[in-house]
Amino acid sequence: MSPATTLPPVDLSARLANRARRMTASAIREILKITQQPDVISFAGGLPAPELFPLEDVRRATDAVLSQYGPAALQYSTTEGHLPLREWIAARDGISPANVQIVTGSQQGLDLLGKILIDEGDVVLVEAPTYLGALQSFQPYGPRYVELPTDEHGIDTDALEDVLKAHPAKLLYAIPNFQNPTGRTLSLERRRRLLELTAQYGVLVIEDDPYGKLRFTGEELPSLYALSLELAGGDPEQSHVIYSSSFSKTLVPGLRDAWVQAARPILEKLVQAKQGADLHTPTLNQMIISELVEDVLPRQIEIVKRAYGERAQDMIARLREHFPAGVDFTTPEGGMFLWVTVPEGIDTVPLLARAVERKVAFVPGSPFYALGGGANTMRLSYSSATPEQIDRGIRALGETIRAALE
Repeated sequence: MSPATTLPPVDLSARLANRARRMTASAIREILKITQQPDVISFAGGLPAPELFPLEDVRRATDAVLSQYGPAALQYSTTEGHLPLREWIAARDGISPANVQIVTGSQQGLDLLGKILIDEGDVVLVEAPTYLGALQSFQPYGPRYVELPTDEHGIDTDALEDVLKAHPAKLLYAIPNFQNPTGRTLSLERRRRLLELTAQYGVLVIEDDPYGKLRFTGEELPSLYALSLELAGGDPEQSHVIYSSSFSKTLVPGLRDAWVQAARPILEKLVQAKQGADLHTPTLNQMIISELVEDVLPRQIEIVKRAYGERAQDMIARLREHFPAGVDFTTPEGGMFLWVTVPEGIDTVPLLARAVERKVAFVPGSPFYALGGGANTMRLSYSSATPEQIDRGIRALGETIRAALE
């Protein structure tokens, strides 16, 4: 036998593509790792409440699908998605199923949209703050982020006009309903103005709407996509809005079913991108969702809205009771989150470590800013917390903030 040889070391990191070097771990997922102690009350993860999942309905739907479709439910399927599900989605906005693409979770939709739309150096407009997962999805494609100022009514459209004049943009990414992370809702007047301005300046709009059906107070507002159809005379091919939504927050997250609605030139490329990613969203999962949308989904939405509304009210009451003066927070009309701003000079990243010592956790706000900032902010989720956890956790968090102010 020939003597063993030693291969020269290889610097594998040097072989990575530039886009891979831009990838970063989700700050939220990393934070969640340190909050998994069983005695820590976590307001960090934006997790739907598992005790509300329609377990028996999903079991019955699975049996029905397997009985009806047999082996076809376990077979490969079309990239575009299960046609009955696409037809149901399309009917809500009076569009064709050809304008609907099923994706494996809305996160995949954002990644694929970034792949087909963003070139290196393209200007992408985002809210300040914005959803961290969108930043993570778009970042490998090399965008240049420009932040849009926001207030209690969402994006400041007066500032948007100034930004559009100064920065020729490719995309605007927004969450109009119960925004993640702030819980704010874009007003109807601003929705209309945003559409007018983006159409005028030739900017595509990605409307991310995972929470829109979870309104527990106030008046329901039309989506940007629906408003754009009105302006386009009902023609989806003339809409400059790309709409994304999901069944994760209204039914169950584990089936990973979501969708994108857009004009056909966009969807044709989205189909090709998805073929390269995973061929298609799991057939069985789509069929199960199709069994649930007519009867179970409406009932489930009402159950979730009622529960989250009660938990939000409970958390807001405890915030008023236990937080010191000088701390501000949003009052959401739906969704899963609210946003807290503590006095300047307090950095919520080290504050988190001190909060965990008191057995409570949150997400620091700075990762939600594309260009940095927000050191004195935090996101709280009330969706999966019990009243007792909310009381103990907010009390402990208030004590943590008071100690930081001393």
